[in-house]
Amino acid sequence: MISYYRKKGIILNMETILLNAEEKMENTISSLESKFTNVRAGRANPNMLDGINVEYYGAPTPLKQLANISIPEARQLMIKPFDKGILGGIEKAIFEANLGLTPNNNGECIFLVIPPLTEERRKELVKQVKQLAEEARIALRNIRQDANTGIKNLKLPEDTEKEGNNEVQELINKYNKIIDEKLKVKEQELMTI
Repeated sequence: MISYYRKKGIILNMETILLNAEEKMENTISSLESKFTNVRAGRANPNMLDGINVEYYGAPTPLKQLANISIPEARQLMIKPFDKGILGGIEKAIFEANLGLTPNNNGECIFLVIPPLTEERRKELVKQVKQLAEEARIALRNIRQDANTGIKNLKLPEDTEKEGNNEVQELINKYNKIIDEKLKVKEQELMTI
């Protein structure tokens, strides 16, 4: 006998709850990866400019839609806009994004030089990525709690409910390992000179 319960008009069973929890955990890992990408490691990365919007004809437009972004050197980004008239707007948006980078405009394109990181700054960045990893772990625990509540609401026999809770715990263990691995790689990247 399969048990179901209603949540916001949707009928759920244990398999649906587990699949939903796993999907949310995957999304948490994806979010963590994108946040890790935005933490500078002293090397140029076009993803550093994600989230920068430039005023273009009165509308905020993502920088990546207005220009080609390339890496001519390991610690340098080159932003070549499709429309040279937007160079000033791009420069202003980079300043306002407070990335700690100074844009150099040569009339054709904008260069961003990534300064080398000091030991102290590296340690600060490691603390920052550890905090991001902890936030991801908290998100996983919240997902586990929601899934366990959903399983409990199914009013299943005690052993079946315990089995479902164990499956949720296996999921969280799997995704916590993934977070630990990604954190270790990012720490190593930040501490490498």
